[in-house]
Formats: sequence, structure tokens, C-alpha cells
Amino acid sequence: ALGLDGVIGFYGLLNPARSGKAGNRPSLVERGSEIKVPVLGLFGGADDHIPTVDIEQFDERLEAAAVPHEIITYPGAPHSFFDRKFEEYADASADAWARLLDFLDRLSVAAA
Repeated sequence: ALGLDGVIGFYGLLNPARSGKAGNRPSLVERGSEIKVPVLGLFGGADDHIPTVDIEQFDERLEAAAVPHEIITYPGAPHSFFDRKFEEYADASADAWARLLDFLDRLSVAAA
């Protein structure tokens, strides 16, 4: 256990084996049910690194394990929409930032 109150993933690679970068990195698609803290996942709908099927399977695993979670996919947004293409995807980026701040606020209230 890492002692985390929650986790936030910005277009995090859910299945490293798809990219050939697996190494010792676990597949969150396969191990999502092992997560024990709230999750906020923010993904681009046009992310060529993270297929929609992986996002859906991750969401299903969290749901089946009763992990509090919110999985958001921004239609048309690519990988790195928030950091590298912020201006082009300003609406998605603003929404993602607002969701991140809200998630952190809820975690701090729950931890208090």
C-alpha cells in the first residue's frame, strides 16, 4: 500500500503491452480491481495510445470492484491534449482541470 487517498490519471497508459513498453509495468486493465482508492481518469477520445476498449475495460473493472471512480473521455482530444495541445483543446483542458480540482477537494474533505 502506498498510503494514497486517491489517484488521478491524465491519459495514463492502461495496457503497457500495447505500446511495447510493458517492462515491469502492470496493466491497469487487468489489475484495476486491485485499486482501493478513488480514481479520476481523464482520457482523450482520439488518443492513439489508449484505445477506447481499454478505457471501457478499466471502468468496468473499477465498477465491479466498487471502487469510487470517474472516467471521463473527451471526444476528439488526442494524447497529451492537456499539456501539449492545451490551446487547441482549451474546453476539454478547462473541464479536466475543474474536475481535477473538484476531485482533490473531495479527497481533502474525506481525509479531514
